[in-house]
Amino acid sequence: MRTRNLMIAFAMTGFIFSTACADTKKENVHNETEKVTSDDVTEKEAVKKTPTIVGVAAANEDFSTLVAAVKAAGLVETLSADGPFTVFAPVNAAFDKLPEGTVAGLLKPESKDALTSLLTYHVVTGKFMAADVVKAINDNNGTFSIPTVQGGNLIASMSGDNVILTDESGNVSTIIMTDVAASNGVIHAIDSVVMPK
Repeated sequence: MRTRNLMIAFAMTGFIFSTACADTKKENVHNETEKVTSDDVTEKEAVKKTPTIVGVAAANEDFSTLVAAVKAAGLVETLSADGPFTVFAPVNAAFDKLPEGTVAGLLKPESKDALTSLLTYHVVTGKFMAADVVKAINDNNGTFSIPTVQGGNLIASMSGDNVILTDESGNVSTIIMTDVAASNGVIHAIDSVVMPK
């Protein structure tokens, strides 16, 4: 009888222990699920909180002329779309290099087509980080032709450690800041405006 009671006690202890373990496993699974869900939400929120290309440019005073031009050309919605896009974005000083009156003339309503052509010549479909551009240059014997949304091409090459863009008229621009993240692509700042033919 005493042996039987002892066996029952062991059985009960085993049952309680296994139930406790099962509860702990359920709790761990629940916690892991919560963690995964929480991480996913955090990542999605981070993407949502990162502005689009237009938002990033608008938040940086060095791109104020570019943003004014994008608005005048009616490209805000286009450059806020899903993309992804790579934008070679001229800084204000780049626009200042243009002949006097050029920017003012381009911002006029009657120049919208010319302005759109100019701006889309700075945009590439797809997201290309600086390392991608350098690799493409190196893989293609030192120069790489980049097709733009405008339809023309930019030629990328290296000058020392700098990536140089040459437009179809032979004008040269240097990339001065790379890999500025946006939710729908990436921005590389350039020091001169490149011109389509």
